[in-house]
Amino acid sequence: MDVGLRQFVIDAWSWLNYKPVMADAGRPGNRSFPELAATWLPPHELRRLAAYKVLAAYDNNQAGQLAAASGDESALERRELGDAANLVDTALGYLLGSEQKITVEGAEHADEEAPKPGSTEAAAVQERLRKWADKELLTLRVQQAERPAVLLGDGVFVLAWNPEKQRPTLRTYDPGFYFPQWEDEDQDFPSRVHLAWELPEDEDAGLKARVRRVTYELGPILEGAEGEGRVYPWEPGRASNVTCYLTDAEWLLEDLKRGETLDRLPMDKAAFRVRPDGTELNELDLMIDFVPVIHITNTIPDGGEHWGRSSIARVLQGLDELAATDSDSSAASATTGTPIIGLAGARLPVDRATGKPEQLKVEAGAVWQLGDSGRMDALDTSPQLAELRARVEHLLDRVAANSRITAAGLGTLDATEVPSGYALKLALGPLDALVGVMRLAREHKYRLLFKMVQRLHQAGRAEGWTAGESFPARLSWAPHTPTDRAAVLEEVVQAYGAGVLSLETAVAMLMDAGYPIKDASQEVARIRAKAEQEMAARMAEAAARRGEPEGEEEQADERDQEAQRAGAVGETTEREPVSASR
Repeated sequence: MDVGLRQFVIDAWSWLNYKPVMADAGRPGNRSFPELAATWLPPHELRRLAAYKVLAAYDNNQAGQLAAASGDESALERRELGDAANLVDTALGYLLGSEQKITVEGAEHADEEAPKPGSTEAAAVQERLRKWADKELLTLRVQQAERPAVLLGDGVFVLAWNPEKQRPTLRTYDPGFYFPQWEDEDQDFPSRVHLAWELPEDEDAGLKARVRRVTYELGPILEGAEGEGRVYPWEPGRASNVTCYLTDAEWLLEDLKRGETLDRLPMDKAAFRVRPDGTELNELDLMIDFVPVIHITNTIPDGGEHWGRSSIARVLQGLDELAATDSDSSAASATTGTPIIGLAGARLPVDRATGKPEQLKVEAGAVWQLGDSGRMDALDTSPQLAELRARVEHLLDRVAANSRITAAGLGTLDATEVPSGYALKLALGPLDALVGVMRLAREHKYRLLFKMVQRLHQAGRAEGWTAGESFPARLSWAPHTPTDRAAVLEEVVQAYGAGVLSLETAVAMLMDAGYPIKDASQEVARIRAKAEQEMAARMAEAAARRGEPEGEEEQADERDQEAQRAGAVGETTEREPVSASR
């Protein structure tokens, strides 16, 4: 017997089960999101796509409209003041820091140390990667991919070789377009990836509604294409029989039948796209042995999961409470500023057309005539308004604490409440841990991104990129919180002066503290060159004070040392016979 119980689901998006649009685990949000009813969408992806839509609604102050679409008409009156977007932007700012920089392991070393084998090549690769990053606007692309990652939990990078530019191009995609195909759950990376989205109907251009699917798939090299396998430049001496194929095609929605989901679209009805050079994008061999798609997760996925979690996932109900309290506060402020007034014994003006008393309005300059026993009472709602405002502050503190961004991180902490810098550091402790986990979740993915960039350069035979293994490169983040630069400078000066720190380490500490140093090795070279100039100037001044020519100071010092040695030898020679006679 059906008793109307909802299905109890625990998965990567269980924190959204309280929303009516997520109540149906099979096909959530059909009424709220008509696009999720598309027949080509895989059923197991619907909850993820519905979660993305809900989170996007919060980010755009449309959570009330979403609730109204699911049946709660009163939600249209909800006031949303950008608290969700503020949390996302704040978390994104702390994640990225003030700058990001590509570093290659072994590219930098102390000047007094002998360079390790391969350090010259590593420095050259680092310089080429940084030039590529400047041309491809890497900082902008990182921003484009990381904001969806912080908001939705996932972000997507796609690399492609551009023969005209002779470099890989980097693009970002909405994670709602990303559909990986896992053949084995134990795999580190999917062997097939779909990027798919719908194209709306365009009556002016005579185009019907379509679905576009871009597929990257690893597969064996076709027979006859290679002899006994293909030797890739990043693995010299080792033949491989695996390559990546690209297919880019479109299907008319009216041609798709129920059951023909994303991975089962009929290829006989596909319209394949064509490159500018006339090549049809139907299983095109990309001449690489990896899928050039990088999936960024905002958090470290749980075991068996592949998706990240939004930074506002755990505080959505708190944001709902904030919106409801703001709405109540707005209503209370209306009755406080324009109070409800009760009149007794007043002579009300009469509408001559209807013969009924006119409604009085509370406005400046209004005069009401009262009788001898007349009375006016005003409803005072200011205590309720003060309570609502206090509740807003309480909810903001609760949301800041549960999101681990903290009140200090959001900037709502009163500076007078912090007794010392150490207390502020403790208050920022949860934020430090949050940023550490977020950066750890991305560490390997950015290493993978730069490895693919190097290999695409090698596959495209770009100038300066020789065959060989890829160098380990990573994305270095700037400190996410301000540092006491004066204290760091004093510590560096004392430690370097005492000889417990090298000059290279001291410069690196200053860079981490936020000093405008672009390159550590160049800064060290400038410091040493300036020290040598100052030493030469002091020696010239000393020589001038003794009245000697500037160029003869070292010769004078050598003559003094030789005279001292000669005197010591003569004294020993005179005393030796006395010792012998004894």
